Amino acid sequence: MVSGRFVLKRVLLLVPVLLGVATFVFAMLHLSPGDPARLIAGRRAPESFVQQVRVELGLDRPMYVQYFDFLTDVAQLEFGKSYQVQQGEAVKDILINRFPVTLELAILGQIAGILFGIPLGIISAVKQDSWTDHLTRVGALTGISVPIFWSGPLLIMLFGVYLNWFPTFGRIGTQYDVPWVTNMVILDTAMYLELDAFISAVKHMLLPTLTIGIYSMALISRMMRSSLVEVIRQDYMRTARAKGQGSRITIMKHGLRNAFIPVITVIGIQFGTLLGGAILTETVFTINGIGTLVVEAINSSDYPVVQGTVLLFALLFTLVNLGVDITYSYLDPRIEQ
Repeated sequence: MVSGRFVLKRVLLLVPVLLGVATFVFAMLHLSPGDPARLIAGRRAPESFVQQVRVELGLDRPMYVQYFDFLTDVAQLEFGKSYQVQQGEAVKDILINRFPVTLELAILGQIAGILFGIPLGIISAVKQDSWTDHLTRVGALTGISVPIFWSGPLLIMLFGVYLNWFPTFGRIGTQYDVPWVTNMVILDTAMYLELDAFISAVKHMLLPTLTIGIYSMALISRMMRSSLVEVIRQDYMRTARAKGQGSRITIMKHGLRNAFIPVITVIGIQFGTLLGGAILTETVFTINGIGTLVVEAINSSDYPVVQGTVLLFALLFTLVNLGVDITYSYLDPRIEQ
């Protein structure tokens, strides 16, 4: 059982982390070369319009005033309005609209990685140095080594072009008009019992999920094998087997609980990375999530959107780390001490 004191302590530790990230974002964007107002207004814009943009952004005020106002707005989840990506629209609304897209892709990719990676890692550890172990390790190393910008187009060519089994872009067929509630295409089509639309959504999301899932599966599999092999060699595991307990029961009852601790770290970090924006996957499969949003914002020098997305990334990572810490404490109560 996880104590409330432990959770509260971890939550309070998130405050200086988020404050440091906010300070870093403010400093990087304001101390970088160039005039943000000129970049936003455009090179050919008249000086009067540039000055208007500078006033709207608060760039005409002293730096410490800008910093204080920035922290105040961030605390209220106000990031200003977009000047380039979606002109005039609040950054908060843009993030609310784009984030579920990336969240769905991250969840699907991580589920695929966990469902295949953990069993393969366990089998590889139990059958150590066998042909099964060697094949699993080679497959895992291949999955880690192959970059997404190569595996994505390869899957598109194989399953989309040559075999013509799955769509290669978007999240659902253009002929379907589904009411968006969560903006997660599979969940929304399932909620409204639109079978044809649901099948279309699953087909569209299968290749992106597989692209992310391959890397996640390989990483989880490698960590699961290494952790479980180390646990199997511990004295308490030998003692359990010496008392006549079967190898399968020993591993399932005593080994997996301890072996899962480093695996959970990898899962948490990987999920946080996916939530931060699977930029390459979203770009390859034309999925308009957080990843493509931050690329658009950087290319167009849309500073409010850049600030909002980076701070959202930081918040997501800290929340994922909080979840990992709580899971640690549940698996091993000694960690609280």
